[in-house]
Amino acid sequence: MARVCQVTGRRTRTGRQISRRGLAKPKGGIGLKITGITKRKFKPNIQMKRIWVPELNRTVRVKLSAKALKMMSVKGPYRVLVAAGVIKPIKPKKKVS
Repeated sequence: MARVCQVTGRRTRTGRQISRRGLAKPKGGIGLKITGITKRKFKPNIQMKRIWVPELNRTVRVKLSAKALKMMSVKGPYRVLVAAGVIKPIKPKKKVS
């Protein structure tokens, strides 16, 4: 399974780590020199969670980033999951006259 948040779409990203040595010029040195550049990966904080959705009266299992969990506590799980397309919106019941 991929490390991807189902709500925000956050995924593993690539980047570089830059190693430097020396003393900075403002501190009396001759400046920082780059001694190496290494490829690395930035991994998001993805968690598998069971979220209770009161509007559906059931739990939903989703892979979420920490940011998405925080968003759910503010906006509510139903609204966030419908906007992300993880669950389908409930249909309004027809009135019987």
